[in-house]
Amino acid sequence: MIRSMTAYAGTDLTINQIRAEIEIRGYNSRNLDVSIKMPPTCQYLEEKIRPLIAERITRGRIEMKLSIHCDGEAAQTYEVNESVADGYHGALKALKDRFHLCETIPLSLLAAKSGIIEPGKPEIDTETLWQAVSGALYQALDALNEMKTTEGNHTAADLENRLTTIAGYIHEIEQRTPGLLEHYQQRLKDRINALTHGMVGIDESRIAQEAAFLADKSDISEEITRARSHMEQFKQLMNAPDPTGRSLNFLLQEFNREFNTMGSKVGNAEISHIIVSAKTELEKVREQVQNIE
Repeated sequence: MIRSMTAYAGTDLTINQIRAEIEIRGYNSRNLDVSIKMPPTCQYLEEKIRPLIAERITRGRIEMKLSIHCDGEAAQTYEVNESVADGYHGALKALKDRFHLCETIPLSLLAAKSGIIEPGKPEIDTETLWQAVSGALYQALDALNEMKTTEGNHTAADLENRLTTIAGYIHEIEQRTPGLLEHYQQRLKDRINALTHGMVGIDESRIAQEAAFLADKSDISEEITRARSHMEQFKQLMNAPDPTGRSLNFLLQEFNREFNTMGSKVGNAEISHIIVSAKTELEKVREQVQNIE
């Protein structure tokens, strides 16, 4: 299955006036790397959240942000900051004494002071909180994976086209290899003539023997067979039910090794140029695979 590592999703879920908001982003990474931001009062949930993410995502950097809100009556509680109230009241009393004022300090003056009366932090049922958080997380992960799959489908289509191009290069290389024997025979004759200026007769049987030796040494039929095998395995991995980014990346290394071996064996310029073109296309495939989960 081809699934991109880059994606974004955001969801929220309310249960019994407890609303959990989750934003989750995916980025490229060699392994699963999870970063979670949440309110300090919810830090104990991290050990529950990480396994849920690992169930749905196998590879990539995941950045998650969790926000908790209490709707309805639970949010209408208030608390008095007594230390601030005492300090403010003491300052007002000092002013009253300083100017010999008789009137009392009104409650409305104290209540208007910022920081004395603040919204309270209501008691939250931990079980309900986890239901809201886990439910929102599952929704976010489903949406994230849906986007990752959509992006992966575009990547898969591009990979299919590139694999078709590489298969064409392999076929072209194979079509040109039978002519290597004649190529080496002619090359040996040209070298002998260049060195002797045509003054020494050419032993055709010896030329044929040396050319056959070079052709055998340059035989790349095994590499072509393995390259085709790697291509078939690559396609199978693309259609596998589980994420296979790591396997595809490893297989590409083997694939590239076959072309490197072909290039080192073959002394034919035309075939070498085709091999270079195939490796260039293979590098584009490798770049795409780096973003596959």
